[in-house]
Amino acid sequence: MAKRVRRSDTSSHWERVYQTNHPQAVSWFQQEPTISIQLVQNSGVKKTDPIIDVGGGASTLVDCLASRGYANLTVLDISSAAIELSRERMSAASSRIAWYTADITSFEPPNVYSLWHDRAVFHFLTKRLERKKYVEVLKRSVPTNGHVIIATFSVGGPEKCSGLEVVQYDASKLLAVLGDGFQLIEEVGEIHLTPQGREQKFSYFRMIRL
Repeated sequence: MAKRVRRSDTSSHWERVYQTNHPQAVSWFQQEPTISIQLVQNSGVKKTDPIIDVGGGASTLVDCLASRGYANLTVLDISSAAIELSRERMSAASSRIAWYTADITSFEPPNVYSLWHDRAVFHFLTKRLERKKYVEVLKRSVPTNGHVIIATFSVGGPEKCSGLEVVQYDASKLLAVLGDGFQLIEEVGEIHLTPQGREQKFSYFRMIRL
């Protein structure tokens, strides 16, 4: 059963996006999120360890992880429409996933997670207070020695996405925002090709919580 928690007003934007676009037509769509899967595997988390995909509403990452035997999965997204798309796509298997509709900056984690994955949420937080709240939630959600994967637009990548401004990151800039307590383990660049054929520069950062 899907769980609902308080959302920010920005949810209306993302509800419109997923209500008016096919999930495979949005610019960030990936048929198979190869780099994310590889980084999850590189982390060494057990397949029974709790994993949360932040902003993973309509992403296929949860399908791919479940098909590889990861059995303790949570998906969080600000858009209930995005969540519903994934639940419908996964059919009966969706009952084995914990689903949350929430703004990550106000999310109250019910558990701690061995691995936190976020592809393309953090770079939408353009205000310092939003980033501060995100980091606070992250620190409550991931214990010492837990794993964090954050993917953002790279420096030199897009300045806007879905009509919204974004913040570009390299490793030093991201770690400065996250503050003390995170060690960068792995960084991977990606040229993402959108369904419209445009190139977008992404950077993936895999970290350990100290």
